[in-house]
Amino acid sequence: MNGIEYFKFEEDFIEENVRCIPMIVRFKMDLAGIKLKLAEWSKFNINERKALALKPCSRDNGVREYKSYLMDLVKKYSGNEAAEMTVDKNPAWDNEDVIPTIFDEKAKEFDWQISIEKWKSLTQLQRFALLKLCRPGHENKNFPKAMKEFKII
Repeated sequence: MNGIEYFKFEEDFIEENVRCIPMIVRFKMDLAGIKLKLAEWSKFNINERKALALKPCSRDNGVREYKSYLMDLVKKYSGNEAAEMTVDKNPAWDNEDVIPTIFDEKAKEFDWQISIEKWKSLTQLQRFALLKLCRPGHENKNFPKAMKEFKII
């Protein structure tokens, strides 16, 4: 997927049609405060999916435009308003000085001890991905893959 930032552990579902929501899009959705269902994502065409991965969306740049674009897509394909969620002003992935408990507990399941230096060495997107991968109810098979990919273990 030319130009789209994604992780190796996502390769199984990125392919040419981006059938699952990539972490980069999930990251931007959290910044914009939009919850997107896989059923909604699956209705978007490939160019719209790519645009959601490539469009700027950071605290400093493009959040409103990104949110508006995503809301318009959901409305276009479902006829419904996009589900909004509260934007966390201090997300755990943004704090490089504290290893979140949920991450530490998941690492301990594998007998891994992670240093604060390793946590600090990660990008925001990597920390975001790891925290998504260790949430309860999430299929966690990609957690060890991500840990290896990010050279934490």
